Formats: sequence, C-alpha cells, structure tokens
Amino acid sequence: MPKIVDHNERREEVVEAARRIILREGIEAATTRAIAREAGYSNGVLTHYFADKDDIMLSALRSSHRRIVERLRAKLSGRTGLAALRELLLDNLPLDDERTRESGLEVGFWSRSLTSPALLEAQRAEARELHYLVRSLLGTAAEAGEIATAEDLDDVAERLLALVDGLSVHRLLYPDRLGAARMERLLDAELDRLRASPASPRPVRGHGDGEASQRSA
Repeated sequence: MPKIVDHNERREEVVEAARRIILREGIEAATTRAIAREAGYSNGVLTHYFADKDDIMLSALRSSHRRIVERLRAKLSGRTGLAALRELLLDNLPLDDERTRESGLEVGFWSRSLTSPALLEAQRAEARELHYLVRSLLGTAAEAGEIATAEDLDDVAERLLALVDGLSVHRLLYPDRLGAARMERLLDAELDRLRASPASPRPVRGHGDGEASQRSA
C-alpha cells in the first residue's frame, strides 16, 4: 500500500528547517542543500514544494511573524492604550535569547529583501500592520488621557518604531554596550515624554550651578 504523504506537513517541515538554520546560523547559511539536510529530505523534495529559494525564505519569514503575533496576542490580552503600546514595543526588542534570534532573522532579511520583490513586499506589509497597531494604540491612549502631545501621532508612531529598530540593531552589533535593562530604560524614557502631566524637567547642573542658584534666589 503506497505511503500517504501529508504535503502541508512536509512543506511546513521544510519551512521550519529553514527558520531553525536562519535563527541558529544566519540567513547566509540557509542554502537549499543545508535546508534539505536539516529537514531530512533531498533537494528534489524542496523543488517539489517551493518555486525557488526565495519562496522558502518568504515562508520562513511568515512563519516567524506568525509566532510573534501569537506571542503578542497573549501578552496584549486585557491591556489597552499606553500599557498595551509599551508591551508591544518591548516585545519587538531583543530583550532575551528568543527575541535576539528573531531580531537577527529580521535584520538578515532586510538586505535580501532589497533584491527580492516578494520578500520586500512581505516586509512592507508587516511594517504597515505594525505601524497601524502602534498608531491605533497611541490614539487610544490619547483618547483616554494617558498621553498629551502636540505632535502628529503618525510621526510619534514612526519615531517609536525607528527607536525600536535602532536599538535592536545596536543590541545585535554592540551587546556589551547595550544591555536589555538599558534598552528598556531608553524606551520607557521615550514613552514618558508622551505621558499626560509630565513631571517638570530637572535642571542640568554643572560646576558652579549651586552658586548661581544662590545668587538668583
């Protein structure tokens, strides 16, 4: 009796094999030969289920995004406004080993996307969804009186996402200089600037500031 092959399962095994290699060794290590070996199949199996290597890469990227969305859904449950926004942004920072590997995967795809229209569109679609979510949470926080800013909230969303991307890249490149606690502190400082009724800024004192204050009193 011929063996019944679950094609969806086999395709998913190849995708997960590619994802594991990228997370473990980087995107350049994910050759079709390496992916086939990791999945336990021949190269011919890959060509049967995928049009080309970029098709595998695109599927691996989407698989990674699905995992992130599932994790986020659990973290955001019961949260809204500024609390949900903070949780969302923190989840996109490489604060632990899992998210550090995910950040490495994302950054690795950036350069490859510049030469692959399909990957580029996938990246842009995900970026649009993330921007929409950040902007929506900012709007909710503003309506609830949690933040007070004269800035356009689209600009605020763009700046927050740029901060997350920048911190993520710096963490990958300079881990000794930028630890998890410092990244979280920098993000919180940016969110604090948006809060309603912010505390009065503390004066920056240099040498002689105390004397100057006494004279002006």
